[in-house]
Amino acid sequence: MDTNTNYPEMNITEVELSYKQVVKKSDRQVVVTSKDAFIIFSHVWDKNKIDLLEEFKVLLLNRGNQVLGIFSVSSGGITGTVADPRLILIAALKSASTSIVLCHNHPSGNLKPSQADESLTRKIKQACYYIDITVIDHLIISRESYYSFADEGLL
Repeated sequence: MDTNTNYPEMNITEVELSYKQVVKKSDRQVVVTSKDAFIIFSHVWDKNKIDLLEEFKVLLLNRGNQVLGIFSVSSGGITGTVADPRLILIAALKSASTSIVLCHNHPSGNLKPSQADESLTRKIKQACYYIDITVIDHLIISRESYYSFADEGLL
């Protein structure tokens, strides 16, 4: 049977998955507490933006809670940013993460989570559950401090 009869030429894009480790396993940071995660996020957050606009980042971890990388999900406006759960899952899967720590800043300095923050956390946690990735925390950070969903029993 001739499969090319009456069909136009097809061009299909190939999807390639890769993850390049540039940090030796022995040099990777380990996350044991929410403070560990806060220190790592504080180190990589742009100090010129933390009080200006809201950003969302994800810490990608292996089974030993070693940091595989940080994924910058979004950068928004003064009062919000969009964190697409699909992009978070793509980054976690691509890096072969077994757990993640969510993080966003509140430029106002008010660390109390909004209903939207709580809803998004539940949504991402549920999506991760189906692919065996654990959301171990969600931090809301400011220049000086942080709020941990896990420490407050919200995870």
